[in-house]
Amino acid sequence: MATGQAAATGNVSGHGAEQAVQKRRSLNRIGLWLFLLSETFLFSALLSSRFFLMGLDRPEELDQELGLAITMILILSSLTAFRAETFAFHGDQKGFSRYMICTLILGLLFMLGVGYEWSQAFHHFPPDTGYGTLFFTMTGVHAFHVATGLIALAVVLWIRRGGRGAGKDTWPVEGAVKYWHFVDVAWVFIYPALYLVN
Repeated sequence: MATGQAAATGNVSGHGAEQAVQKRRSLNRIGLWLFLLSETFLFSALLSSRFFLMGLDRPEELDQELGLAITMILILSSLTAFRAETFAFHGDQKGFSRYMICTLILGLLFMLGVGYEWSQAFHHFPPDTGYGTLFFTMTGVHAFHVATGLIALAVVLWIRRGGRGAGKDTWPVEGAVKYWHFVDVAWVFIYPALYLVN
């Protein structure tokens, strides 16, 4: 009788702990979405300032091939990040690590591409020109978000390295990957505003 009561008590406490985990995860998701919403206002302000200050004008010296290349790299990194999250959800640590490392490499390639892009932009439309101010501000703010996203992904990878945290709460992976997707979506709007509109 006592054993049955203990088992029932254990089941209740286990159920309560699971509910607490689910509640915390729901609050984490709400917090993340609110944060991303606030970031959306920031990028919306940058995009609107581009058209308010410069209209549809853009310099002919823009490297269209480079802009398209780094855009494709960033889009591909979203796919590898999604795969990493999927493997983490299913408890496949090797698959998670492989795709997360691919995401980090692609993100670094994007940053290198932006750095090379800036070296060209300094010659053709420096920051003290109208378009240069917009270009360096928009790409600079976005590059900062890419850098913070890379740090978040690297921290998640390090935490789960060697199986630590594997098979347990996958919220850190989910949160970091959702932020990475947001950064990628932001660039999908910035790229045509800077390179394609004319």
